[in-house]
Amino acid sequence: MRLLRPPFCDRCGAPTAWPVARCRECAGRRLAFASARSAVEYAGPVRALVHAWKERGLRPLAACAVDLLVVCVERPAVDVITYVPPDPVRQLSRGAHPAEALARELARRWELEMAPLLERTRAAPRQVSLPYARRRANLHGVFAPTRSAAARVLLVDDVYTTGSTVDAAASALRRGGARLVEAVTLARALRDS
Repeated sequence: MRLLRPPFCDRCGAPTAWPVARCRECAGRRLAFASARSAVEYAGPVRALVHAWKERGLRPLAACAVDLLVVCVERPAVDVITYVPPDPVRQLSRGAHPAEALARELARRWELEMAPLLERTRAAPRQVSLPYARRRANLHGVFAPTRSAAARVLLVDDVYTTGSTVDAAASALRRGGARLVEAVTLARALRDS
């Protein structure tokens, strides 16, 4: 397991050779979130663990995942924690939802309110099956706010791959009234430069 340590891109949290405001991966992209941070690289055993968590319901993994997060990610200055909502059809077979479990445990550890602020408005093809260029368009309009959001929101998901899911969810939170959306994920896929 590779822990992600600074320096990072200030915006998307990609590890960099030195601190930068925007890296090659997020430069030129309009992103709805202020920053994203992750604890570990999404590769090797982490990939297998996340898959087992999602598909086989390894519920005790939430506490271990949050142990990593609180060591690797600084607590952001936010008012409330929310999470990327699951696809209802896939959720029927999965049972537990990793992003919600992470958000619930982070809220407890960081002593913050947790609230479900988003819903899915329609089904979308799985992101994992799509090429990088199509992921953003795939999620356009998929999330909507369920109620007014606090000014500063922490958005939690399990994995940051291209940032498209977090960006689409953050955009919905902004439409719901959030002025600042910070994102935290357990794992982050790293792209070759």
